[in-house]
Amino acid sequence: MFVVIFGRMSCPFCVRAKHLAEHLESNGKIDGYRYVDMPSEGVTKEDIAKTAGKPIHTVPQIFVDQQHVGGFTEFDQFVRDKQLMAS
Repeated sequence: MFVVIFGRMSCPFCVRAKHLAEHLESNGKIDGYRYVDMPSEGVTKEDIAKTAGKPIHTVPQIFVDQQHVGGFTEFDQFVRDKQLMAS
């Protein structure tokens, strides 16, 4: 599975999401990830809302295999539900 994280480096939850994705990738639990720094790449919350199919008010916004998961809390829960973390 491939993870895409939309966020800002000034956002602590965005940084946590990136670190979680790095950990999953280094342990072979996901095929890879891409971190999109919204300000530097010119991506707006409105752009993400079009892809997610609903209004976006916070970052990060995370997609797994092009399916919108939500923010960091939802991504963390997704990882736990799929048992992707090593014991």
